[in-house]
Amino acid sequence: MNVKFLLNVCLIFLSAAVLAQNVETTSNSVSTHRNTVLPESQNNLQLATGPVLYNNGPLVNSLGTGAGGLDESILQSLSLGMSTLGLGHQIVNNNRVADDFTIASGSWNISQIEFFAYQTNQTASSITAVHLQIWDGPPGQVGSHVIFGDMTTNRMSQTAAANILRVTESSTGIDTDRQIAVSVVDVNTTLSAGSYWLEWQADGTGGSGPWAPPITINGSITTGNGLQSTDGGVSYSPANDTGTSTQMGFPFIIYGGGPSPVVTQVPTITFWGLMALVLGLLFFSKRYIRQ
Repeated sequence: MNVKFLLNVCLIFLSAAVLAQNVETTSNSVSTHRNTVLPESQNNLQLATGPVLYNNGPLVNSLGTGAGGLDESILQSLSLGMSTLGLGHQIVNNNRVADDFTIASGSWNISQIEFFAYQTNQTASSITAVHLQIWDGPPGQVGSHVIFGDMTTNRMSQTAAANILRVTESSTGIDTDRQIAVSVVDVNTTLSAGSYWLEWQADGTGGSGPWAPPITINGSITTGNGLQSTDGGVSYSPANDTGTSTQMGFPFIIYGGGPSPVVTQVPTITFWGLMALVLGLLFFSKRYIRQ
């Protein structure tokens, strides 16, 4: 058999394997199609505490239409020709995703951030770790610096099923193969006004992914300016849908508060200090009366 032919075949299979790790699409996904009947539960589960400072965009575009009455993030595969279900950000493969946010004025005391991911064919959250870095500019570009975090520390404190299903337009209402998890990352840092980028990756016990589902908006093929790195942060590419070649963003929610209030110390008066004040007032009042 021709050696060159064998090499080409190997390269094709290798490329397919790499692509399968980088993105899950409607053509390379492996599902069991269990169509499990899910119990009724509260949708859009919030695990983090405190007020929301920023929400990067919607993940749900169909309320309560999923199996068990869950919300759905529907890939608009038929109406818009989109084909990307999720983008790879696996720690084991050193894949990463990134997206930005802006603090218009003042400063934010960021306590926690919620990220979303799924592992195909898992019935509950199987996410075990999330790594996070915050940049003061686009990751990897000249002049950008990491100002918080690293890609070695697991900062995840909580994770649970988000009660959201990632489906396609042809599997809405029946498919339960991609049950999205919400994971809380502890940050506890203060950032002043400016533009910042979050870069993160996740790990899990499932055999597929973790995959980062993109922002999903009905009627929109371009939903943000997210980035993906598949070489450990050496280079970054737009997080494009494989069907439409349009750029997408990633949902995340930032929790915390504004600047801490300045506490003013009120002077305290002791008993003897109060007596001295009273005697002083009496003394001056007598002098005033005599005059």
